[in-house]
Amino acid sequence: MARYYVNLIALVNGDHEVHKEGCSHMPLTHNQKYLGNYLTCEEAIQEAQKWDSSALGCYYCSNTHHAKKRIF
Repeated sequence: MARYYVNLIALVNGDHEVHKEGCSHMPLTHNQKYLGNYLTCEEAIQEAQKWDSSALGCYYCSNTHHAKKRIF
């Protein structure tokens, strides 16, 4: 399991990226919201989308989920 965070600051297009702990592009501590421990980034994104439907995976640490707007 890994710890996941969502960036509270949206990208220019309005999306909020979900990061796996240790990602080289983690937001500053005061700009992140802890989501919890998850087996996959997909699970973390689903949790983040409860807070903001624009959440998606980080381009660097979760690229396979970066372009997807909604998991479901």
